[in-house]
Amino acid sequence: MSKKGSLHINVEYWLACAVLGLVRVLPISSGIALARVIARFGFCFPQLKRTGERNLQLAFPNLSDAERRRLLLGSFENLGRLLPIFSRFTKTKGDNLKDLIACEGLDHLRKARAAGRGVILFTGHVGAWELSSFALSLFGHPLSFLVRRIDNPKIETMINRARTHLGNRTIDKRSAAREMLEILRQGETLGILVDLNTLDREGIFVDFFNQPASTTFIVAKLALRTGAAVLPVFVPWDKERGRFLLKVDPPLSIERTGNDDEDVRRLTQQYTRIVEDYVRRYPDQWLWIHRRCKTRPPGEPEIY
Repeated sequence: MSKKGSLHINVEYWLACAVLGLVRVLPISSGIALARVIARFGFCFPQLKRTGERNLQLAFPNLSDAERRRLLLGSFENLGRLLPIFSRFTKTKGDNLKDLIACEGLDHLRKARAAGRGVILFTGHVGAWELSSFALSLFGHPLSFLVRRIDNPKIETMINRARTHLGNRTIDKRSAAREMLEILRQGETLGILVDLNTLDREGIFVDFFNQPASTTFIVAKLALRTGAAVLPVFVPWDKERGRFLLKVDPPLSIERTGNDDEDVRRLTQQYTRIVEDYVRRYPDQWLWIHRRCKTRPPGEPEIY
């Protein structure tokens, strides 16, 4: 339950409604163009700017300061671009978004679902990550996916309605274990973001841009336990085509050696490397302002 007072809750809600309402009435092209303007304001938040700069130093030590600044500006622009897209999740059932989305690899998902063992789709904060689940439902492939509930209950209700009105279902990540197993055992599809920093008890350390990064192992454990297929799905912005690319890649090859801990570690590293590959392909579209390596291995100093 939110600890905020009712006035605080209402003010936040009214502000969110006003912003979404404003960008919703603009043509999508104008909203996306506006994101380039909004991006400049990202540098007005010193902590976010410092975190982004530090992450870029770690990931791309050979780039110039000017080039890293360009990537950070692109990251802020990517965040701004999400706003006009999300604002249209409930407008005309999202049909107006179809013209902005090119699909690749949906057959991989169809074949994986046909096997009947359940499907885990994983993604990261590259491009329009909010669009990944919505676009799949828009093209006839609804799924259940993990979320962290927002503290403001009115905003949470509004966002949840937008995410789910085409058949998707959200699951509170704080109490999801049994529900996730049931989804996969029924042969359904589960979506999970895998590139957030995790606490020690919730993750294991694998390499991410040559840094030990505490990473959720839930995808690996679920896949090894249920036999579910594991597929990457990303929605980067294709600048040349002026469209989002909903891309579903082939299922991962999962090795079982009998050593459960090692199998979990190997699979977790495998999907983390795929996220890194996408970040390297679209370096100005990842969430550099997230403290991805905040949790440190025992004895290692803080890096932020």
